[in-house]
Amino acid sequence: MGRQKVVIIGSGLGGLSCGLILSRNGYDVTVLEQGAQVGGCLQCFHRQGVKFETGMHFIGSADEGQVLNRLLRYLGVMDDIRLSRLDSEGYNVISLDGERFRFANGREAFIETLSKDFPHQRDQMSRYFDLVEMVAGASSLHTLRKADSDATPLHTEFQLRSMNDVISEVVSDELLRQVLVGDLPLYAAEYDKTPFSTHAFITDFYNQSAFRVVGGSDLIAASLVKSIQQNGGQVLCRQQVRKIVCNERKAIGVETDRFYPADVVIAAIHPARVIELCDSPLLRSAYRQRILALPETVGGFAVYLRFKPESLPYMNYNFYGYRQRSPWGCEQYTSADWPRGYLYMHFCQEAHQRWAESGVILSYMHFSEVELWKGMPIGHRGEAYEQMKRERAERLIDAVCKDFPGLRDTIAGYETSTPLTYLDYTGTERGSMYGVARDISLGPAGRVQHRTKIPNLLLAGQNVNSHGILGVLVGTIVACSELLTSEYIFNDIIKHES
Repeated sequence: MGRQKVVIIGSGLGGLSCGLILSRNGYDVTVLEQGAQVGGCLQCFHRQGVKFETGMHFIGSADEGQVLNRLLRYLGVMDDIRLSRLDSEGYNVISLDGERFRFANGREAFIETLSKDFPHQRDQMSRYFDLVEMVAGASSLHTLRKADSDATPLHTEFQLRSMNDVISEVVSDELLRQVLVGDLPLYAAEYDKTPFSTHAFITDFYNQSAFRVVGGSDLIAASLVKSIQQNGGQVLCRQQVRKIVCNERKAIGVETDRFYPADVVIAAIHPARVIELCDSPLLRSAYRQRILALPETVGGFAVYLRFKPESLPYMNYNFYGYRQRSPWGCEQYTSADWPRGYLYMHFCQEAHQRWAESGVILSYMHFSEVELWKGMPIGHRGEAYEQMKRERAERLIDAVCKDFPGLRDTIAGYETSTPLTYLDYTGTERGSMYGVARDISLGPAGRVQHRTKIPNLLLAGQNVNSHGILGVLVGTIVACSELLTSEYIFNDIIKHES
């Protein structure tokens, strides 16, 4: 009997990391990518000799011994990338109506730095941080302590309570509450909906350490592809999956222009795409309806900036600018007040970078604003679409120039993307920034499990577990544990550290 065949749909971080782990452990792996380039949100692109990052703008917990460092070493990626540390005294800068606040790395530094702005809130910040560390630490998967389930009473409680509710209970100062959620565009948090556990994981992850990938996160994708191929697997582009083929009991393969037989199928794509690809009655109508009814995070509009040579110093932090005194509600913009907020970052092209070559400005955009052009070919959506993008780009640049006067003089040119771009290149439902939204009102019904009713069809990627590089890799461990056991994977991670 030959090696078991695993076909993986999607070559984002979830698909490639599943492919690496399984190919390393004796499975015959084929990863199928519908586009011309692998990577999903790890993709980068070039314009006029300048490289741009599309999704994985910075990472956390990558210092020696920290959780992402351990996972990237396990995947063999750390040998193929270099990291550039963000400003540890202020890796995030939050600007509320012109007043700036800094997030420093490390618990004590975080509290000390913000205490300069909130001298009477030190005790409350300590209580807040105690809670963040307690909730993040309660997840054995996210901390890689052991292979247990995350279904602890503590973890469950804070999955069902909103982040604003919990923070209001711990912190009395209204402005400090707003500052503490200042990086919410990283997960498109919504008031009264996003669970505190999501906030705690993100805060803990980046507070430990924060880095950019020198030269772009597509290097992570390239490393994983190389390792899969060295293990005898294959990663194939321009292979758009038309159908997940099943018999009366299980999946038997995947159909593109040809048929790929499979003992196991892992769909590392949006679950709504899985529903479209699989007509098996094993996926019951109630499950289909629930998946299709799940709320999505808001879409995004991006302006990718090219700077004139040696005109702008490299900015070694992320800047979150808000025209109001609160980060909440930026997704509820009107045509008159857009953008209510934005995230502005530079890309790191080389270690010890002095001058910025490129950067990005991100703000929210609803899919309804671009739905008119859905289905039209990329690059051929017409002048009205191009005019809309130019108008939005100029408004977004104007907003940033209020916080960074003189920025416009350094810009050599720019590119733009809309939710349609996200839809075209990642297949995410309605071009959402982070896929399925976490909503406390839905309870367990709002979560996408890695198992389906088709016993050998598994789900992976940002919609299973949680989004972001750590959330996706934890989802990978969960999916691969169905074939290898979680204990085996955890022991293997430890073995790769020695």
